[in-house]
Amino acid sequence: MFNDIGPMELLTIVVIAVLVFGPDKLPKVIQDVMRTIRKIREFSESAKQDIRSELGPEFKDFEFEDLNPKTFIRKQMDNANDELGLKEIRNGFDLRKEMAEVTDAVNGRDIEASSSASSSSSSSSDSGGGRIDMTKKPEEPGKDDRPPFDADAT
Repeated sequence: MFNDIGPMELLTIVVIAVLVFGPDKLPKVIQDVMRTIRKIREFSESAKQDIRSELGPEFKDFEFEDLNPKTFIRKQMDNANDELGLKEIRNGFDLRKEMAEVTDAVNGRDIEASSSASSSSSSSSDSGGGRIDMTKKPEEPGKDDRPPFDADAT
């Protein structure tokens, strides 16, 4: 209930309470406040039990915290992840390979040739496979060829 009150705020509340009620009436006020909090908790628990009993045995595990939209969505997403097998899909997805295929497709390279080149480059780290030779002049595009893709321009 008071999880977010720090020591300085608590000290301030105590000092203000002593100033307002005085040191002689403060214990009685604290007892009255605690009694009121206890009654509110008992009323809340009683209302929860009544609702659970009215809902029936299907809702015996019903938690009122699940009515919070964030908690409800988090719980449903966890169940959906388990049911749909999304964790296995995420683990089986190789982002580097997919990005290399997209880059090759954008640059107009053959995907099969690049995948064999990337597999041979992964076997030997100093082979330089998959690198672009910047010393060669670009070829002139033909009439039916698309212009070269400029990643910096987009």
